[in-house]
Amino acid sequence: MSADEAKEASVADLMEKLKSGEGGLGAAEAKERLQKYGPNEITEKKTSELVKFLGYFWGPIPWMIEIAAVLSAVLQRWDDFAIILALLLLNVTVGFWQEHKADNAIELLKQKLALKARVLRDSKWLEVSAGEIVPGDVIRLRLGDIFPADVKLTAGDYLLVDESALTGESLPVEKHVADVAYSGSVIRQGEMDALVVATGMNTFFGRTAKLVEEAKTRSHFQKAVIKIGDYLIVFALILVAFTFLVVLFRHESLLEFFQFALVLLVAAIPAALPAVLSVSMAVGAITLAGDGAIVSKLAAVEEMAGMDILCSDKTGTITKNELVLTEINPFQDFSENDVLLFASLASREEDGDPIDDAILAGTKTLQGFSGLAGSYRVLSFKPFDPVSKRTEATVEDSAGNRFLVTKGAPQAVSALLDGEVATDSKVTVEGEDTPESRVEEFVDEFASRGYRALGVGKTDARGNWHFAGLLALYDPPREDSAETIRTAQAMGVDVKMITGDHLAIAKEISRQVNLKPDIMLATSFLDLPDRKAEEIVEAADGFAQVFPEHKYHIVELLQHRGHIIGMTGDGVNDAPALKKADAGIAVAGATDAARSAADIVLTKPGLSVIVNALKESRKIFQRMNNYALYRITETNRVLLFITLSILVFKFYPVTSLMIVLLALLNDAPIMTIAYDNVKYSDLPEKWDMRTLMSMATLLGVVGVISSFGILYIGLHVFQLSHEVLQSFIYLKLSVAGHLTIFVARTKGYFWSVKPAKPLFAAVIVTQLIATLITVYGFLLPAMGWKLALFVWGYSLTAFVITDFIKVRAYSLLNHTGIKFHV
Repeated sequence: MSADEAKEASVADLMEKLKSGEGGLGAAEAKERLQKYGPNEITEKKTSELVKFLGYFWGPIPWMIEIAAVLSAVLQRWDDFAIILALLLLNVTVGFWQEHKADNAIELLKQKLALKARVLRDSKWLEVSAGEIVPGDVIRLRLGDIFPADVKLTAGDYLLVDESALTGESLPVEKHVADVAYSGSVIRQGEMDALVVATGMNTFFGRTAKLVEEAKTRSHFQKAVIKIGDYLIVFALILVAFTFLVVLFRHESLLEFFQFALVLLVAAIPAALPAVLSVSMAVGAITLAGDGAIVSKLAAVEEMAGMDILCSDKTGTITKNELVLTEINPFQDFSENDVLLFASLASREEDGDPIDDAILAGTKTLQGFSGLAGSYRVLSFKPFDPVSKRTEATVEDSAGNRFLVTKGAPQAVSALLDGEVATDSKVTVEGEDTPESRVEEFVDEFASRGYRALGVGKTDARGNWHFAGLLALYDPPREDSAETIRTAQAMGVDVKMITGDHLAIAKEISRQVNLKPDIMLATSFLDLPDRKAEEIVEAADGFAQVFPEHKYHIVELLQHRGHIIGMTGDGVNDAPALKKADAGIAVAGATDAARSAADIVLTKPGLSVIVNALKESRKIFQRMNNYALYRITETNRVLLFITLSILVFKFYPVTSLMIVLLALLNDAPIMTIAYDNVKYSDLPEKWDMRTLMSMATLLGVVGVISSFGILYIGLHVFQLSHEVLQSFIYLKLSVAGHLTIFVARTKGYFWSVKPAKPLFAAVIVTQLIATLITVYGFLLPAMGWKLALFVWGYSLTAFVITDFIKVRAYSLLNHTGIKFHV
């Protein structure tokens, strides 16, 4: 029997079991099947840790160090060869370990984003992780869900399924009972039960995943960091090339120069950059997860640092998403109990829909309602979908009469009437009879008080629809929304409320949370030329009666104006806008489709989580900006000093081994910058290359002058031997280099922000090691404590002077007007 035939036989057995009334698997059987089939995963780690570790030996930086080691062997400098090889192993091990920790942290965060599924176990509906689903399970699927496995549909009317991720077909496909649907597809409409027939790598998507590599794109931040790395390498190559011409002209040893040039390049290349980037992002992601924001794409943390407009959903983000039934307004001869009865029949408790929950909760406050509802039986139910904007149920009363009931957007219910009720129906508002054609007026009256209107309809014996009445639902703003919005605005982020609710509701909620009242309809910009539409969208404080496709267009227009956009959403139709935004944010309770499209998934309701994410992302940006300033400054300082020493004085101030020690010892503690205390900016962050390069050049030149000063002292004051002078210079470059970290990490004086303990401890420990190496002559010529203490005193003095120069330079570069907060 082939694999496909075996699968068909297995499916047939499962279907027979389901028909026999067993109602899905029991918990014990599901556990046994989970052990047999393994977790429902569609990805595998194909690279072992050993192979990954060995891969670190073939990067550009280790490769250069390896050549330097080979040249040391050719020159028969066996001490240098052994030391460089040992340092190479240390560098590779540290890099591997740091990235390994970052990867593990990211994996733990991704586990929190695992899809959930409603499964029938022991005749009870449970919500479990999709990884626990096994063949034989019966699961419930509804609007917005992503299929967690390959399934065979068993009960329900229909599903409209988006299979574009699998087939490339853009149009949704309609599925009915006995049809097969595939893992990874998205439900656009409908609700059905299904039998799981394949999981994990046995699914259609799982087999396809083996053949597809995910395309990776770089964020604005990563591109900037890579440009900095390229600049450093090009700068180093120019200096090395110029030095090579001079050495060639002087007829000096080319072999010795090549060894020296290679390790000089090692000093210039930002070896710690990938690790610092990974660790900083991972540390920030872990912090955000603790605050209720799980990062699914690390680059989004970088994008949030520059976000200047947040398009925020109203429901569940600005408001509590806790709907309460506050008022019932019957039409014609219907009573309040009639309207509530029809609305409850058009609701389903097990779906957990907030509107359904509010209506059903309202029925429990009326005496005798349960007996009234018990005389009706729901024969079929059509769940809400964003196209029709309503639910519908077929109902049979105790006399056997059948009729339809519906609830949904008032305009959607009115559209069913064909104008008949406009002449026959009456509604009472404040004691005055008013034609039903003025439903919009009553909706506005509800909205002016912040209420959401819900229309209720019923068919008569002839099948004609009648508007039974309106329900008023209220979703109050969260207690912290107004203060949180003020905080976001103070941080330079323009908050625009985007909602599908009525314009009057949007304006009332905006007033309550201190947003400006310039809320517009989505139709105000749809048919305009792009330039005019961009101006309208940019100026508006929010939009009401917005459809999901409008959200995408809003994001697109704002991006064309040069803004970095954050967008919140929760529904399946929000997915395109979440994907389009620079930082797509799925709010708490979002559908699987929205969570998959988003860059950040909130596990707690409210805007405060987003503001916390803003602060943390800006802190991460500051750490990376500080690292970039330090790295460029150090490269300029070391390379210019060494190159000028060779060209002007015909003197190698440090050996190749010393350069390797500088590169590795100074890069090891820089990893701890990911944990440093920093201040976040009140304005959205962006790379200011003019300021960065200007400051790095200035600090580098000051460092070069300082280095030549101590070289002069060593030569003419202390009259040191060539070998001891090199140790003397090495210690100065090492100590001063790490003190540069404390200069680069603040825009004010170095004491204005206390450094984190890990960073401070790492600097002290590594510089003690460098001091002991030069004092006692381990690896390098010994120079004693007297000279070492002089180097420390000289370096600390130069550090304080450099810090004062930095503060003055920032003042001249107009950076003193920017406020920062711890």
